[in-house]
Amino acid sequence: MIVCLLGICFPALAFDRAAIVAQSCGGAAGMTEAANALTNGVATASKDDAAWAATLAGAAIDRTLKCGPSPVIASSGGVLNAATLEPAASGEGSSPLLSLKNRPLFETARAAASLFSGATASERGAALVALERRAGSLPPELFEKAAEAETDAGLKDRILGVGQAALLNSPDVTKRVAAIERISASADRRSLTQISGLTSDPAYAKDAAFKAAVDAGVASIERRLQVSTALNTLYNGLSFASILFMASAGLAIIFGLMGVINLAQGEFIMIGAYVTYAVQETIRAAFPGLLDWYLIVAIPIVFLATSGVGVILEATLVRRLYTRPLMTLLATWAVSLLIVNLVRVAIGTQNLQFATPWWMSGGHLLMGDFIVTWNRLFAIVFAVLTLALTWFVLKRTPLGLEIRAVTQNRAMAGCLGIATRRVDMMAFGLGSGLAGLAGLALCPIYNVNPQMGSNFIVDSFMVVVLGGVGTLAGTVIASLGVGQVNVLIEPLYGAVAAKVIVLLMIIAFLQWRPEGLFAVKGRRK
Repeated sequence: MIVCLLGICFPALAFDRAAIVAQSCGGAAGMTEAANALTNGVATASKDDAAWAATLAGAAIDRTLKCGPSPVIASSGGVLNAATLEPAASGEGSSPLLSLKNRPLFETARAAASLFSGATASERGAALVALERRAGSLPPELFEKAAEAETDAGLKDRILGVGQAALLNSPDVTKRVAAIERISASADRRSLTQISGLTSDPAYAKDAAFKAAVDAGVASIERRLQVSTALNTLYNGLSFASILFMASAGLAIIFGLMGVINLAQGEFIMIGAYVTYAVQETIRAAFPGLLDWYLIVAIPIVFLATSGVGVILEATLVRRLYTRPLMTLLATWAVSLLIVNLVRVAIGTQNLQFATPWWMSGGHLLMGDFIVTWNRLFAIVFAVLTLALTWFVLKRTPLGLEIRAVTQNRAMAGCLGIATRRVDMMAFGLGSGLAGLAGLALCPIYNVNPQMGSNFIVDSFMVVVLGGVGTLAGTVIASLGVGQVNVLIEPLYGAVAAKVIVLLMIIAFLQWRPEGLFAVKGRRK
């Protein structure tokens, strides 16, 4: 191995193994010197010497180093000479006792040596994790040399990143300034802590360039963290609005078409989640290899199941109460209580456990603290697709044309030969199916239990009234508005206060515009 420093290349220096072994057996002071020699020398050592250093440090930690006339290491493969690692005769002696001060020094020496001599990337990565906590006290050259020798691209980037923290303590101010600039590019909380801590460094008051670099780095990270915080709020609000839209879209269709205040709409959300759970367990038992795709398989099943329940409810109960809105409200409330208690008795009140598919696990760090989590992204994309399909049904199909006609003028639509009762039943089924899909989207990100639907019913009605009864565009915009405002206010005042504030804001808005954001054209008879 060739080492180049200051433009001069020469063979790597070998450890003075005998001297270091003697120091390791020479009491507390000698052990401190031995650990420091191993850590400081490993960057310019050969791979064989690095492997020896890791073995010696590990032996000192595990108390397999035997200090006698000829120090040896007791290993699983036999007794080895401590300086050469060649087989030796059984040696006698006692193991040196590491003090609380020396143990972390030898642990650091072993990790530093393993960073160079580890046989696999995972071994070297584990060594880097151990060194990361002490990066500031290690020589920067250690990480520079380790990065040069590393063959794994991902691990090499990690080594360079840890090395920047070590360079912050370099005696060379130029290197420190360069490290500050590179660390500032990451823009996370840890980087902010590292750089802001330099304001107490003596160089901060003495060196103008160093002070300017620290101030610029702190300002840059804080600015980007503010942007990432705003993006996090926007993203969380968008995911909440997505669920709110799917819960409200069906309600808007039902309320706008029939004037029915369906207090059981939240329970259709719950039914959708429980049907999703049933699909998951069926796939787990019959086709375990397809378990990661249970959410996709469940989409048509959930829609058909909740639509079917909605059609049955409309045909057996709601249809008889169209002319009595107060009775409809009370009847659907009773249905809501009935469904909740049936689920409690039949299944229980505990939260259901859902498997997280591999394609929904984790996320991607985009900027600062802003992480795009795949489960919330699934809810957003699913809501967009649901919106597109709902718009297509309402604008490009005969059923959608009939729904719009009946919504605008029921009497005239009936005179033109449209079967308004059939349209009511189909629309009720469509609205119930959309609520069921909202329950499916909630499964990966929300607690699923018999009470889950009641947490969305009030917000859904607020969205419908704010957007304008029976308008899809109004429902979309109102969902976005209510979702974002909730997410903005909730961290400041709590969940209950956020809902109260949003409700007061909607009431104030309706005083100015009673028909909501979008009013349906036409009149109802």
